[in-house]
Amino acid sequence: MEARNIFQNISPIDHRYSISESAVYQSLVPWISEEASIAACVRAEIALIIAHLSVRGKITDEIKNELDKCEVDPAEVYEEEEKTHHNIRALVNVLKRKVPQELSPLVHLGATSVDILDTGLSWRMAGVTREVILPLLKKLELLLCSFTEREADTPQVGRTHGQHAVPITLGFAFAEYVSRLGKSILEIEKRSKELKGKLSGAVGAYNATSMIVKDPQELERVYLAELGLEPSEHSTQLVEPEYLLRLLLEFNVAFGIIANLADDLRNLQRSEIGEVREGFGAQQVGSSTMPQKRNPWNSEHVKSLWKAFMPRVTTFFMDQISEHQRDLTNSASMRFIADYATGFCLAVSRMTKVIEDLGADREKLLANLQGGGIPGGVMAEPAYILLAETGVSDAHEVIRRITLAAENEKTSFAAALAKENELLEKIGGKLAQLGLINTAADVLSFFENPQAYRGLASKKARALAEKYSKLMA
Repeated sequence: MEARNIFQNISPIDHRYSISESAVYQSLVPWISEEASIAACVRAEIALIIAHLSVRGKITDEIKNELDKCEVDPAEVYEEEEKTHHNIRALVNVLKRKVPQELSPLVHLGATSVDILDTGLSWRMAGVTREVILPLLKKLELLLCSFTEREADTPQVGRTHGQHAVPITLGFAFAEYVSRLGKSILEIEKRSKELKGKLSGAVGAYNATSMIVKDPQELERVYLAELGLEPSEHSTQLVEPEYLLRLLLEFNVAFGIIANLADDLRNLQRSEIGEVREGFGAQQVGSSTMPQKRNPWNSEHVKSLWKAFMPRVTTFFMDQISEHQRDLTNSASMRFIADYATGFCLAVSRMTKVIEDLGADREKLLANLQGGGIPGGVMAEPAYILLAETGVSDAHEVIRRITLAAENEKTSFAAALAKENELLEKIGGKLAQLGLINTAADVLSFFENPQAYRGLASKKARALAEKYSKLMA
């Protein structure tokens, strides 16, 4: 077949990303390319020959070695399909010409097309998950763990509804993604090991193989064992779709977590926030007209890939449904699983590059924490809590009025609180009791240094970084 110039390809995956993300693209080719799809079917057909010979006690290492040498050119299969108008029958016809003549009758014997297709797909999806997707995800997770550990004590303002809330640390903010993505990675690993295959025939009742062997299910087990798979508990012409569906859905869970991280990073790079910064090459350009621009384009790119591929989950659910023992409405749609897996891997790879080169502006982080609409206003919560602990029933309202005064007077929360001698005395006494200040007279210094009020943020960040670093190993 004539090779096409990659710039004549329609999908951006096969030109833009095959070049810019060449390492990821090449790692996927052996598993989810069209060549890989045909090779997996060949592998399944060879496994079937071996299974037939095994249950008859006729398999030898010599035969296995000879079968392992069988290679099928995808172009030959496509050429044969022009005659048969059936992809698996075309492959069978080509393979029959490749195997030793005496073994030719065993090619596809007792199988229906989907015994090969679904089994081959499960083998490929287990392989691409194990060999490509999990290593990519674990690399990203370990980088997140490292960043979380490094910035475990770096003060940052916590935000809810886009507003300053109470102090945390930058490491604690990242620990959220360490925890969420870590659990998803473990679930992906589990689901990938649960993929199933089949050799139960046209409707799943072992009609054909029951004419060949006494125990069709044993033949199925031997066939699938050659591919490292187990039988679907119940088959129609199809493997039960939920095994693959659950894996794909967990891919999408991880994809969403990464997109959420990308969104957070993009916002933290806003000019008015400026707490973190993606790496920026010496020759990199941020804008075609504004030379000063340093856009968070990698984070935006990850979010954009998620937008393109996340909706395909709808199709995964639609492919769950097949009429009676099988219809063909999943035939075209399931081919695009390869696109989805590629898009997911591209996003993981891009986010990995972001985290590898991500910098934290600690001065800006502290300035944002100490500033805000009311400078030091993030300390209103501990003031209210401490005051309530002294027995003041309307402590929340008392402190709320002080924050309003600070806002109106355009001063800091600590300065507004300093005017309330009676309240200061009560709060100071409680702080001294807790050992947070030396004497009640030091009370204002506590409220002028919000970075000290961060609860268990540092501890949680370190604990989660350590936990998931070990789990990924």
